[in-house]
Order: sequence, then C-alpha cells, then structure tokens
Amino acid sequence: MSLEPRYEDQWRQMIRQLESVVKSTGLPVAPDEKGQYSLWYDVRELRLRYSVSVERIKRFFEGLREGRVYATRCRRCGRYYFPPQADCPYCRVSDMEWVEVSGEGELLTYTVINTKPLTFSHYPDYIVAIARMREGFNVLAWLRADPGKVRIGMKVKLQVVRREPEGYLTYEFIPME
Repeated sequence: MSLEPRYEDQWRQMIRQLESVVKSTGLPVAPDEKGQYSLWYDVRELRLRYSVSVERIKRFFEGLREGRVYATRCRRCGRYYFPPQADCPYCRVSDMEWVEVSGEGELLTYTVINTKPLTFSHYPDYIVAIARMREGFNVLAWLRADPGKVRIGMKVKLQVVRREPEGYLTYEFIPME
C-alpha cells in the first residue's frame, strides 16, 4: 500500500477516535498509541505541502546521489554551514565553497522519539542526535543504533542512506565503536 492511502486511513481512524473521546469527555485529550502519555489532539486538520527552490544548493543533493555529504564554507570568514547555505548570514556575502564532510563526529546529545507525528508513525521508535563534526560544526540527524548502547561522547559516522518506505536519499549517523 502506498503511503498516501495509509495516511488517509490513519487520519480517518484518528478522527473517529477523537470524535468519540470529545463526545465522552468534552476534551480532545487522549492517550498516545502506547498509552503512556496524554496528548492534545487539535480537531482542525492542517496539511502542508510545499516546494522550496534548492537551485543554489543543488550540489548538496547531487552529493547525496553520489553517496557524499557536503557542507558550505564562507570563503571570507571560514564559517561552515550545514545544511548548506548559498549565502553567509554573518558576512552577508555569496562567496561560498563546497566542502565534503568527513563524516566523523562526536555525539553531543540525543533523544529517543517514542511519540511520533502521524507522518512518521510507520517508523519504529527512532533516535534523533546532534554530533559535532571533525570540521567543527554540528549536524542534526537520525542515529541508527540500539538506544541502550548510545552514550554522549561516542564516535559516530555520518552516512548517506535511502529512507524507506519513501525511497529518498538522506543522511544519518551510525556508531563508529
């Protein structure tokens, strides 16, 4: 089943459950799917689809296709930007160079996502982490690891992966140790 019908089915089921909860309690508050937390469900639907021009940072996406991750660095001040930027907000210039990221980093912080937005509900619980890269800038990405083995300060590697079931290329961390 493609994602769109799956989301539609999930939305319909959630709305039916929400209507039942509101009718019985007078509040749009219900436990999450695991029953651990009470969540507020807005009764209005907000769907966002958008497109953003990436022409000036197209090299980043070409790099993903090649299995490489790129950042930009301002030629004037030397600051790195990740995700890449076409302009340096510090210098206010457009003199940027593309730099391939080594991928080597050290974990600064992380969180395990148990309660997910609907559009991520088809994924098992996942870890979102921030690592300081060898080049000196931070990257936010998913960390593919056993949560029980994750430690602040551990070495991680940033790699290109194909995120399924969507089938698009992105990046995530994996432990190096």
